[in-house]
Amino acid sequence: MRKGDWLIAGLLGLVVIAAIGKGIYTAYNPIDDKGIPFYSTMSEEDQSRASDLYRSIGCRDCHTLWGIKNIMETVPAPSLDGMGSLRSEAWLYDYFSAKDPQTILPTRLKKKYAMPSYASLPEEERRFLAKYIASLKVEDWYLEKVKASEYKKLTGKVYSKQDSLIEQK
Repeated sequence: MRKGDWLIAGLLGLVVIAAIGKGIYTAYNPIDDKGIPFYSTMSEEDQSRASDLYRSIGCRDCHTLWGIKNIMETVPAPSLDGMGSLRSEAWLYDYFSAKDPQTILPTRLKKKYAMPSYASLPEEERRFLAKYIASLKVEDWYLEKVKASEYKKLTGKVYSKQDSLIEQK
């Protein structure tokens, strides 16, 4: 073997040893995969109808839902995944119906990125949107992470359990 061949063989041997080591480590230290923590309590038919409304009024321009966002927008708005575990349907309806949503939940974003008012939407659509967002739940084991993410987006600060800004009202 030439000198370069020994180097390649040595590197290949290290890669094989590392792969075997990782396999052994994983066998004795399994990852506790609890699955996807987000779900909806709404029927598939209603979810489809609500998703159409969500897209048509532009929610997707700022918010992510099921990890999907309009890639052309970079507004740091909260994800709506699990929002129903943080806010009640009544709170969401009042928020969507407010002439100025910032009076209910102030934003630290520039005015052009602030939550718009949906007070001009027909009442039925506002109620349905509130019902939909309230149906977006998160598993209990993931709730603190959702609260922390929401709090940081709203305030720019790190969340601690005593912060009650995002508790249901």
